[in-house]
Amino acid sequence: MSENETLMKFVSRLKELVELERKAEIEAMRLEMKRLSGREREKVGRAILGLNGKIVGEELGYFLVRYGRDREIKTEISVGDLVVISKRDPLKSDLVGTVVEKGKRFITVALETVPEWALKGVRVDLYANDITFKRWIENLDNLRDSGRKALELYLGLREPEAGEPVSFSPFDRSLNASQKEAVSRALSSPDFFLIHGPFGTGKTRTLVELIRQEVERGNRVLATAESNVAVDNLVERLAGSGIKVVRVGHPSRVSKNLHETTLAYLITQHELYGELRELWLTGQALAEKRDTYTKPLPKYRRGLTDLEILALSRRRRGTRGVPAKLIREMANWIKLNKLAQKAFDDARKLEERIAREIIENADVVLTTNSSAGLDVVNYAEYDVAVIDEATQATIPSVLIPINRAKRFVLAGDHKQLPPTILSEKAKELSKTLFEGLIERHPNKSAMLTVQYRMNERLMEFPSREFYDGRIIADESVRCITLADLGVKSPAFGNSWDEVLEPRNVLVFIDTSKRDDRFERQRRGSDSRENPLEAKLVKETVEKLLRIGVKPEWIGVITPYDDQRDLISSLLPEEIEVKTVDGYQGREKEVIVLSFVRSNERGEIGFLKDLRRLNVSLTRAKRKLILIGDSSTLSAHPTYRRLFEFVRERETVIGANELGV
Repeated sequence: MSENETLMKFVSRLKELVELERKAEIEAMRLEMKRLSGREREKVGRAILGLNGKIVGEELGYFLVRYGRDREIKTEISVGDLVVISKRDPLKSDLVGTVVEKGKRFITVALETVPEWALKGVRVDLYANDITFKRWIENLDNLRDSGRKALELYLGLREPEAGEPVSFSPFDRSLNASQKEAVSRALSSPDFFLIHGPFGTGKTRTLVELIRQEVERGNRVLATAESNVAVDNLVERLAGSGIKVVRVGHPSRVSKNLHETTLAYLITQHELYGELRELWLTGQALAEKRDTYTKPLPKYRRGLTDLEILALSRRRRGTRGVPAKLIREMANWIKLNKLAQKAFDDARKLEERIAREIIENADVVLTTNSSAGLDVVNYAEYDVAVIDEATQATIPSVLIPINRAKRFVLAGDHKQLPPTILSEKAKELSKTLFEGLIERHPNKSAMLTVQYRMNERLMEFPSREFYDGRIIADESVRCITLADLGVKSPAFGNSWDEVLEPRNVLVFIDTSKRDDRFERQRRGSDSRENPLEAKLVKETVEKLLRIGVKPEWIGVITPYDDQRDLISSLLPEEIEVKTVDGYQGREKEVIVLSFVRSNERGEIGFLKDLRRLNVSLTRAKRKLILIGDSSTLSAHPTYRRLFEFVRERETVIGANELGV
């Protein structure tokens, strides 16, 4: 098979996988809407019922509708999500909007149109986002040289080019040696470079330095990430640096304090904006006037063309059962419609001209991978694409920005969780471009080795197990504990004192000697829960609060959805309880981790995916409390090493000593 055939075969396989995943996502959403009542869907955080709305403003062509109710809203739906508004059955509605704001008793949605029914007694449901998949496919159908080149490198059909490290004087004086090396080698690479940034090693900071250095060299940068939050992170750090930054994307998905960097806002500041506004207002006024006349629907026009209607009107005549008055009405509608359309067309052209000018003058254009497929991003040529969170993005996703630039830099950590893929048949999509390239061309990567997040005792096991022991703790965090935050040693007078002692930064509560330690499965659920571990989590969190740990400092992690729901029902609302996937990229002062698996067979299920363990162990800054059954977990060599590490170096307490 020729190289070109190999490439084309791979591209069509990607398209098949995307289609499978798209169907799976839509199907999962529709099934859940069908299977669960509105109440149940609200309980799992994907719907909000009993809402009344009012229009609270307009922003850039969208109506902002604030939906509220008397009782508090607890939901997983968050700013930037697509939602469907309906009276009763979300599957029968096509009114879709974007969440722009969220409060305790309200949620604000941006909608293009607001029908009257949509303001009283409605429900809001989380909706699957089809646009992303369409952009992936469109991009795969239109691969340019740079996109093809990236895939050839990934498939081993092309060898990468070498570059000489570049010397530079850093803008950020506090960069460490490994960060400087990564920037230097990325600057010099003629085709691509990989920045491997494990937990807490300042990956974003390194990328910001790289972007500034690229601009300094006269290069235009397209900077992207999979999530809006990560893009905003980059925007925030670049905003005060004196370079021209433009953030592309739906304004509602951009955090409020960064609005002034958005393309939509910059258009309003352009010298031609007055003219543009005038055209929109003229178009709207003409459209309103037009709608006071009869629209020439087929039932009125009786086969007459627009030209015939206008000619009859000039002669003040009727015809074929269409009275002269109706002809005049329709003629007025046609004339005004033409004028309104012309005003709108002129406005669109002018808006495009302004946007093109803003994009062409920008040093850095920032957007999500998916929105890098927008036409407006294409108004400029890019020297380099810098892509954060590259290990959480599928190949079709990262190819969008790569396709638009001459070379690319990917940053991420393939030792943490890959992109989430719903379809069993499309699991291949979770293998990322970053992972494939670093396996094939390890010499084209640099690893950041100093972490600024956690006490070095918390860092030691994951560093040893997943990163060849190469990670070291920066002096600023090496010995941090809860005591630095004013948390005193506990005085409960039993083994809890040992569990909660601030100096004991890593604790394992071992349930293996308890008869009630076993996991269980709810009927009809694939997930697992463990009531004993849930009780131990509850006691641990309550006692942490009693010794002065603030609720916002605590995070609870568990790999299983059902265990998360069970623990959530036992804890105060302000304690964040999430699955591992929900904690990727985040951190807390204290993490309590419930492993759940406990059985006679030594089965640990998907805990075998060690990337999940790596993420779980690297979220805590000052204290990590592990709760699990050492006998079940030790059936796996990595978990056995973890348990032995804690037993030899840190603190293990038997659950039977805790009186729970």
